[in-house]
Amino acid sequence: MMDELDIALPDDLHRAGREDSALLGAITADAFRDDPVNDWIFGNETAMRQTFRSLARRVYTPRGYACLAGTDAAAMWLGPGASKELPLYALPGLAASLLATGGPRALMRALAADTALAAHKPKAPHIYLFTIAVRRGRQGQGLGRRLILPTLAACDRAQRPAYLENSNPANDGFYRSLGFESIGEILIAPDAPPLEAMWREPR
Repeated sequence: MMDELDIALPDDLHRAGREDSALLGAITADAFRDDPVNDWIFGNETAMRQTFRSLARRVYTPRGYACLAGTDAAAMWLGPGASKELPLYALPGLAASLLATGGPRALMRALAADTALAAHKPKAPHIYLFTIAVRRGRQGQGLGRRLILPTLAACDRAQRPAYLENSNPANDGFYRSLGFESIGEILIAPDAPPLEAMWREPR
């Protein structure tokens, strides 16, 4: 479905493939190091980096759409009907990695997060923004907006809504400026920071 959107990228952006999974993971972990929800789940950048790398390689580059702005910013998307679950053969490796880098608590919290997000996923068909990340040294320079706008423009042309879970209240204004609106709060566990479910109707 993502390929049907006909996303037109400017010259300084390019679609990422499986060979870019390590870079996608590294950019996302660097950007999310101080993210309240991801810090609660993983506890450290190493666990984040390895998890996002695995998801990029096994889910978002083969089934969805991943985009890079050089080595500084990245986004990962899925289209309607595409599964965000890892293949069964990849689960033991990711579980072992999480145990080694984050401990049992990180593994249990990651599983709880997956369950909570699946329970709150809107039933209406939509384009899902899993992550948009800009390295901390490049934040505030417009890279995030430049990275997200081509896909949102394609959503508008195809009349497809978009959905995301905002894990950091500091990003609320950014998403709202792009047309996303809050549709509820997601709480993974009683002691977890909340996520904000956000929906964008096509323009």
